[in-house]
Amino acid sequence: MRPFIPLRRRSRCRRSSRCVEAVVDVGGDLICNNPFMCGRYRLSRRKQIIEEHFDSVSAEEDWIPRYNVAPTQPVPIIRQHPKEPRRDLSLVRWGLIPSWAKDASGAAGMINARSESAAIKPAFRDTLKLRRCLVPADGFYEWLRRGKTKQPYCFEVNDGELFAFAGLRERWKDPGGNWIKSCAILTTTPNAVTAQVHDRMPVILHLDTYDLWLDPGFTDATAATELLKPYDARPMRSYPVSTRINHTANDDAECAKPLEIETPPQVSCSRRSYASTYSNNSAARLIHSVWSDSRQTGLPARRYQ
Repeated sequence: MRPFIPLRRRSRCRRSSRCVEAVVDVGGDLICNNPFMCGRYRLSRRKQIIEEHFDSVSAEEDWIPRYNVAPTQPVPIIRQHPKEPRRDLSLVRWGLIPSWAKDASGAAGMINARSESAAIKPAFRDTLKLRRCLVPADGFYEWLRRGKTKQPYCFEVNDGELFAFAGLRERWKDPGGNWIKSCAILTTTPNAVTAQVHDRMPVILHLDTYDLWLDPGFTDATAATELLKPYDARPMRSYPVSTRINHTANDDAECAKPLEIETPPQVSCSRRSYASTYSNNSAARLIHSVWSDSRQTGLPARRYQ
């Protein structure tokens, strides 16, 4: 039994500030610094449960439950065998490396693909036609900015049941001649639940579309794009979680535990605070004076620019 652990410990996004996912290395821990789209997710089920749920087979060893899956780490995907009627489950690197790439430095910035443009982007257009996959999960995280901080939220379907992201897979040969398999998760516009936190969401496929999405003979990119719609919001829920999720070194059930956020106390406008504001604010005195004059004369108050 083994966990699926990062292929490499250090990972730094080398793309511009518009990169879909910036990850920095601080003291040996990967820290989520700028999660623009789906940049962390949860897969707390063992391999056997995943195999049974998705009717797949795998030669991989079992792994420990994951609560903080991060970019560049090995993740399980499911694909259709091209010649046999079976689904295969295997581990690949999260962060797609195009087959024509010179090196793997941009993988941390290729964890997502926009469903609206994947069919025309050089990095994704061939994979959308020929190499689609399922990425199993039972939750994902997004961040909501609150002032100068970002509050992470966990999103679930039917209180944490297994589901599948729409994924794209690719193979790339490194300078040493070794094949590295990788994947990306497709994103789309948000539904009513995710829109409260973020303006994008990962594509969650419906069970009845798995066969078509995985079918190697289904090569119509336009038709495939039609499957990439926002998931129904009704069975979904979200809740805040601890900022422990920001550090990939934290990977336990506490990362997905609901967090109670304290509501800031309401500030009442007391006589004393009003008097202090009135005496120290010339604008307030002017408004009060104009308002008093209008009451005494019966004429409407003048507008001040």
